[in-house]
Amino acid sequence: MEEPVAMTALANDTSYGRDSSVHPVDEFIPPLRILLLAIQNVAVMYTGAVAVPLIIGNALHLSTEQISVLIQSDLITCGIATIIQTVGFWRFGVRLPMMQGLTFAALSPLIAIGTDPGFTQLGPTGGLQAIYGAVIIAGIVSLLLAPIGAYVVRIFPPVVVGSILITIGLSLIPVAIQYAKGGFVADAGNPRYIMLALAVLSTIILIYVFGKGFVRNIAVFLGLIIGSVIAGFMGMLDLSEVSSSAPIALVSPLHFGPPTFHFVPILMLCMILAITWVESIGTTIILGEIVDRKPTRRTFSDLLRADGLATIIGGFFNSFLYVSITENVALITITGVKSRWVVALAGVLLVLLGLSPFLAMFVASLPKPVVGGVGFVIFSCLVVFGIKVVRKIDFDTTFNNYFTIGISIVMSVIPLVSPDFFKFMPQWSQPIFGSSAILGALTAIGLNLGLNGFSEDNELVLEE
Repeated sequence: MEEPVAMTALANDTSYGRDSSVHPVDEFIPPLRILLLAIQNVAVMYTGAVAVPLIIGNALHLSTEQISVLIQSDLITCGIATIIQTVGFWRFGVRLPMMQGLTFAALSPLIAIGTDPGFTQLGPTGGLQAIYGAVIIAGIVSLLLAPIGAYVVRIFPPVVVGSILITIGLSLIPVAIQYAKGGFVADAGNPRYIMLALAVLSTIILIYVFGKGFVRNIAVFLGLIIGSVIAGFMGMLDLSEVSSSAPIALVSPLHFGPPTFHFVPILMLCMILAITWVESIGTTIILGEIVDRKPTRRTFSDLLRADGLATIIGGFFNSFLYVSITENVALITITGVKSRWVVALAGVLLVLLGLSPFLAMFVASLPKPVVGGVGFVIFSCLVVFGIKVVRKIDFDTTFNNYFTIGISIVMSVIPLVSPDFFKFMPQWSQPIFGSSAILGALTAIGLNLGLNGFSEDNELVLEE
C-alpha cells in the first residue's frame, strides 16, 4: 500500500532524527520529542476515555466522589492496558503503537445491569458489584478464547476493513460536532463556541501545511494549546475546580465492594466483548497497514489475550471492558510518527493522570469546542483513510463490493439520524442496533461473507 506523500516526507525528514536501521515501530525518539508526542496522544483520546465512566456514573446516580473514582480507575487501567499492548510480554500484547480504552458498545448493557432492581436492592452499590463480576468473567472468557482470533482475520479483506474505517469515522463525527457546539450545555450552538472550534481546526491545518519537521508532527497538540489560550481570552477556560483538587489520590481495588456473579449480566457482557473483537482486530489490521508492520495470525491471539487481561484488571480496579481505540490511529496517519514507545509513554502518562485528580481535572478542563475542533481533524482523517483502503478493491468485474460498502455505510448512518429506528428489536440487541460503528461493521462483514465468501488471500495480513 502506498504511503501518503506527507507521511513519506515525514518519515524521511532528517530533522526528525530517524535511524533508518530500526523499524519505525521500534524506534526510540529523543526525550523531549517523545514526551510531547505522548502528551498529544493522551490529549486526543482523553475526552473519550473519561466519557464512559461519566455517563455510567450519572446514569447510576452516583455521587461526584464516586464518579471521580470511576474516572481515576479508568485512566489507570487505560494506561496499564496500553503498556501491555505496546510493550508486550510473552503472548500478551500486539506490540504496535495502539492505545486501549473503554468501548462505548457496552454502555447500554452496563447501565441496564447497574440499574436493575434485582441488584440495587442488595445494597447501594449492588449494581456496580454485579457489573464488575460480569466484567471479570467476560475478560476471562476473552482471554481463554483468544487463540481463535487467528482465524477471524479471513473475514477482514480490504473491502471490509475500508468499510469499517469509514463507518467508524462517520460515527464519531457527530461527537465532534456536538463538542464544537459547546457540548451538552444550555446554550449549545452559541456562535462563539463554533468560532472557537473552527479556529482550532484552522490552526491545525495551518501548522501542518506551513510547519516543518517536528512542529508538523505535533500540529494537533499545538492546536489544543493555542485553542485553550484563545478560550482563556474568551472567558471559556474554567480552572476553578483544578485548584481545589488533591495532587495525589490512590484508588483501591474493589472500591465498591466484592464482585457478585450473575448469569444474565455475564452473558450480556460476553456477547458485547465478542462484538468488540471486530473493532480490535479491524483496528490492528488498519494500524499494521499504516505503520508497515502487517500483523501475523499469531498477532491477533496476542491482541485479544491482552484485551482480555485488561478487562479482567478493569473489573478488579473499578472499570469496564477494554478494546483497541481508533483515535490515535488517525493521529498516526496525520503525524507519520509510528513508534510504539510514544504510545507506551502515553500509557504511563495515563496512569499518572489516574493517580492525580489535580492533573486529571486540568486535562478535563479543556473547553469542549477546542476538543471538537480537534475531532474534526481526527475523525475526518479516519474516513479518508478508509476511502484510501478501498481504492485497491475490484469494482469493475463485480457489483458485490458496491453493495458491501454502500449498504454498510447506510446502516451505520441510521442510528445517527434516527436513534429509535430499531427500537422494536429486543432489548438485549440494542447495543448492536444502537451503535453506528458496530452496526456498520457487522453489516460489512455479513454482506462480504454472503456475496464474496471467505478471503483466501487477505492482502492486509502476512502469514506466520
